[in-house]
Amino acid sequence: MIPKIRDARPTDRECLARGNEAMALETEHKQLGPDTIRLGLAAVLENPALGRYFVAEDAAGNVLGQLMVTYEWSDWRNGQFWWIQSVYVLPPARGQGVFRALYDHVEALTRATPGVIGLRLYVESDNLAAQRTYRRCGMDDAGYRVFEVDNSGAIRRAQGD
Repeated sequence: MIPKIRDARPTDRECLARGNEAMALETEHKQLGPDTIRLGLAAVLENPALGRYFVAEDAAGNVLGQLMVTYEWSDWRNGQFWWIQSVYVLPPARGQGVFRALYDHVEALTRATPGVIGLRLYVESDNLAAQRTYRRCGMDDAGYRVFEVDNSGAIRRAQGD
């Protein structure tokens, strides 16, 4: 099965929110604030300068997975990187090429969009399955660690962690 990839629409907001909530809990043991995530999704869907969501759907139009890109300007390379974020594939659809279809679609867009020079993403250091998937797509470990200060208060550790 090769899923159809399309730009997300405002009507996908609830599906995307559930995917983001599930991904954060599953991979990082974090609970996202439901109101915050829905407002954040609405902001991206209404303002393409913030990012762009893509969904993979089956022949019946059911969403199987999602991926968002955001943008980073590189003065070193005089071009823009697209950052892959908010990746989620429904558990029953995993291992069926859903992420690969999303990735290939976005990677082709980077090659076709003037000024876009590549793709980046960050992954939890212990998420070895995801790292293997990204390597199979041709991505390399760039050797960076991500540091942050999060003043949003929107994310908290799941109970039991």
